[in-house]
Amino acid sequence: MNIAITNGLLLMPPAFRAGLGAWSRTNGTSGSPTWADAANAALVAGDQDFGTCLQILKQQTTTSIRFTGETPMIPGVYFRVSARVKAEMGAFCGVRIAGWAGNGARVHVNGLVEVGPTVQLTSYGDVVEISAIVGVGARNGVDMSWGTQPVYGHFGLDLVGPNGGTVLIESVRIEDITSAFIPSLIDWVDVRDFGAKGDDVTNDRAAFLAADAASNGGHVLVPEGNFFISGDLSIQSPIRFKGRIRTPVATRVFLMQNFDFPTYADAFGDETLGLKKALQALFGFTDHVTLDLRGRRVDLTEPLVFDEFAPGVTSFTNRRTISNGALLAVAGPAWTSGQWTSNATYDPNQPLRLSNVVNVAAIEIGSRVIGNGVGREVYVNAKNVAAKTLTLSQPLFGGEGTRNYTFQRYRYMFDLSGIAEVSRFNFINLDLSCDGIASGIMLPLQGIGNSVRDCFFRGPKDRGVTSIGRGCQGIFVDRCDFQSDETDLPVQERKSIAINVNANDAKIRDNRFVRFAHFMVAHGGGHIICGNHWFQGDGSGDGIRQAGLVLTLTNVQTTITGNYIDNASIEWTNEHSAKPNFTGGAFSFGGLTITGNTFLCSDALPWFTWLTVKPYGSGHYIHGLSVMGNVFKSLYTEITRIERVDTSIADLNYGNMRNIQFEGNLFNGVANYVSNPLMVQHSQASVSNIWTLEPIAGLPFQGWARSVQSVVAEGPITTSGGTRVDAMPWVQAEVGADRRQVRLNWTQPLKGNVCIYARMDRPR
Repeated sequence: MNIAITNGLLLMPPAFRAGLGAWSRTNGTSGSPTWADAANAALVAGDQDFGTCLQILKQQTTTSIRFTGETPMIPGVYFRVSARVKAEMGAFCGVRIAGWAGNGARVHVNGLVEVGPTVQLTSYGDVVEISAIVGVGARNGVDMSWGTQPVYGHFGLDLVGPNGGTVLIESVRIEDITSAFIPSLIDWVDVRDFGAKGDDVTNDRAAFLAADAASNGGHVLVPEGNFFISGDLSIQSPIRFKGRIRTPVATRVFLMQNFDFPTYADAFGDETLGLKKALQALFGFTDHVTLDLRGRRVDLTEPLVFDEFAPGVTSFTNRRTISNGALLAVAGPAWTSGQWTSNATYDPNQPLRLSNVVNVAAIEIGSRVIGNGVGREVYVNAKNVAAKTLTLSQPLFGGEGTRNYTFQRYRYMFDLSGIAEVSRFNFINLDLSCDGIASGIMLPLQGIGNSVRDCFFRGPKDRGVTSIGRGCQGIFVDRCDFQSDETDLPVQERKSIAINVNANDAKIRDNRFVRFAHFMVAHGGGHIICGNHWFQGDGSGDGIRQAGLVLTLTNVQTTITGNYIDNASIEWTNEHSAKPNFTGGAFSFGGLTITGNTFLCSDALPWFTWLTVKPYGSGHYIHGLSVMGNVFKSLYTEITRIERVDTSIADLNYGNMRNIQFEGNLFNGVANYVSNPLMVQHSQASVSNIWTLEPIAGLPFQGWARSVQSVVAEGPITTSGGTRVDAMPWVQAEVGADRRQVRLNWTQPLKGNVCIYARMDRPR
């Protein structure tokens, strides 16, 4: 750098031959005496060494020569003040560069070093050069470090020591030598100095590598220009971009000291492309496990389709994280959903395959399958164009046949569907502003332990987090907030779903879900759903309320604990079964624990229930269900009961129910108290040896009264004459056409009051 060149600043004082009026005999300030009228000074013409020069007879202990012009003091700029002198006759003196520091008020700044090293003259006629370096910064080699308080200086030289000698002085020079300090001052190297062209055509990879090697722990600068890089590039040094780089899709760029989104955005000159290249590097075995957005918002103009910008990556199981920022979907054609209608054949003996698919090549992997006999959240996760087959994420319940199907392909901010396996990938502290334009995250085909934590999903157009295979195995979704884009629609018109899973062991904890069609559709077992709040109501009076959580596996081995379930139900189905009829040899509905939840509804239709079992085939029953310690509350309208069986396709086998516990629950605004075992009181006013109780409505799912756990007399049991009888009756269960009555058989006609505990199940 040279400010005389870059800023057009004139630094050099006029030569002495131009006159001595510009040269002060003291400090150089305005009004100080000049050498123009000094008796002991003269201009000498034609000196053999100096040409025209200044001759001074030294008469004072310190004789000063100062340029009256003001030389600016600029941070980061360093000056070299120099002069050539020689002794002509008389006593030998010392010489040194000197200055006077002034601030913005034209006042001297005290306490600074204002002189350079002193050089002693020792012989007549020998030319001696003196110099000193002046600057703001205290760096090695700087003789006068003045800091930032002075804004200008008057510079020249001093003659010190014995008087009586005559000295000749060539003109004083002031030069910008900042360039000598650049390596230590800004600690960078420029890729252009190592051959980079920046013409967007020449491959500048070698120049970047050379600059990186030469930086020696400093920084690399990429100046303005368009730099083409072909071939993987790894930069070990810190790097700064004023220009941008361009690479082929397959070229990976590893910025090892600046592995964050802002640097990649600067490098590629585009936020979407920069994020793609950063994620490509994250999956390229860099030394970093986290891509930090550093609080930045990324305006996404298109989906981040991982297999497109990271070609060749088929499996990645090392832990990786993207965190700390926001993504905003920018409306455009790239977010338009794909849709196709095609004819295909389904065979339940090949439960995950559609065959003879018309126009199979056009159907995208990741498309949702819609049609008769298709359960919720069934996706295409592979295709064979030659064989005309599609592989499905779940079986179809509709049975064998050839029919038309619709395939819808939603567009996701993060789309990992094209990578066979990704495990331990974490989305942390992200704000996904889908805004009704995009969906959120599509998981890979396979994967274990992927997680979404402390994220905010705002207005996903179709889906929040989608699994099209088993990339959801052991997924963690913790402390997230999912806001539907359909909050103003009535419940029955909503289509968006926050989450679906196909595999086992999902942990869904401490999240909030607002007004989706369903908050979660879950296949697989071993799930823990804890501490969440999902609410899906609307402002409709006597409004329809539908499932928040849909479980599609019969034996789920799932715990639902400590949730706030608001204007939504839990629906338990087997819709993802190719052969939905239960024929024995496997588990039917069971393994579900619902404990310590708060259930609320308001303005709901009376037939609304918080727990619905919907068998998609015949023969099913419940063999393991615990509903304990929950609170059920209905506001504004009274609902009939808390649970039911949806018999629109099939009913349950009530004669095979076992191991069902409904206890310790609290009911408000519910007509029927439901419990198993259920306490039933009966009053027999007239004597009879057969007491038949009224049909019991409070057993879960209006099940059969299959057994009586106990019979207790509430007061004396007496004959018509008032004689007390202590004999116990024998019990008949499953009495009546609906099998929901209990009969007590006595040895003689009796009357009185009894309390029985009836059950709708048996242990085995």
